Amino acid sequence: MSKILIAGAGGTPTENVIKSLLECNKNETIIGMGSEPSDLMLSNASKKYMVPYAVKKEYKTKLLNLLNLEKPDLVHFQNDIEILEASKIRKSILETGTKLYMPTHEVIENCVDKGKSAVIWEGSGIKIPKTFNINNKEDLKKAFNKLGDSDGKIWLRANVGGGGRGALPTNDYEFAKKWIDRFKGWGEFTGAELLTEKTVTWLSIWYEGELVVAQTRNRKAWSLGNRTLSGVTGVTKVGETYSCDQVNTVAQDAIFSIDKRPHGIYGVDMTYDKSGIPNPTEINISRFFTTVHFFTQAGLNMPKIFKDIALYNEFPSLNKKINPLEDGLLWLRGMDCEPLLTTEEKMLKEIIQL
Repeated sequence: MSKILIAGAGGTPTENVIKSLLECNKNETIIGMGSEPSDLMLSNASKKYMVPYAVKKEYKTKLLNLLNLEKPDLVHFQNDIEILEASKIRKSILETGTKLYMPTHEVIENCVDKGKSAVIWEGSGIKIPKTFNINNKEDLKKAFNKLGDSDGKIWLRANVGGGGRGALPTNDYEFAKKWIDRFKGWGEFTGAELLTEKTVTWLSIWYEGELVVAQTRNRKAWSLGNRTLSGVTGVTKVGETYSCDQVNTVAQDAIFSIDKRPHGIYGVDMTYDKSGIPNPTEINISRFFTTVHFFTQAGLNMPKIFKDIALYNEFPSLNKKINPLEDGLLWLRGMDCEPLLTTEEKMLKEIIQL
């Protein structure tokens, strides 16, 4: 029986991968590792190991010790920073006999750093929000002068990190300056023109340059978005299966501009501009998005496809590679309650309106 080691165990992004893997018919052993004991206690993994945070100098030694102890057949990471750090030591990981299924380190670097992605996309002629790297106060002033919308607002965000880290829409230069100071973010933030609130994600798996499968999801609402200055939390409240030829094209163009031979998981986040064009804003590289169990429950188990390729060189038989799920399936999420797969039609039938 194969073993799979999953990082970030107990956290929602990883647990939705683990849930998907536990629904597979080959009964692999799922081992979890993480850096937060309270998270690990919540994990569905059969064993749970505490390791240092990936940025700690002892991380490499502890990870390799764990790999040599458990001898997993595959290891998978679900956090940008850990993906980046693990990629740096991929040779040592492979020497333990454990498999990895991820793109090259250069690709990971270019995707984890949103500023680098933006430069590549702009150079490739892909429509993106006009973006400046904010290295100093003069850059910030330039961003306001050149990127402000009709109300003078720009979009600030940290180059690295998920969950809308550092995101702020503002037309106030002094507030923006204090915001970057608060994150110690000079040289690590970008300023961009403000787009609409409409977002979409194209989650895909590739093998040596060939697309295996891709599925699109609209985000109809953020959880706790009204509790943040940006309205963005990185936690989807309502997701919807969706298909659009333009989204398919933009997503693939964004991927191929960064990686001529995609290999692994590529989740292209896009936000629509005021002309209705989806602009890529980041590629979540080598990891599944948090609500991947949505697709599993709807009939497309992407973590299963991923591990079957990595472990057994088995590829799925699908009715189509792009958007095999029907449009309009909804995934409703709330804190401390089980998510629900439904449709707009079912909601209208079951909810009594006064």
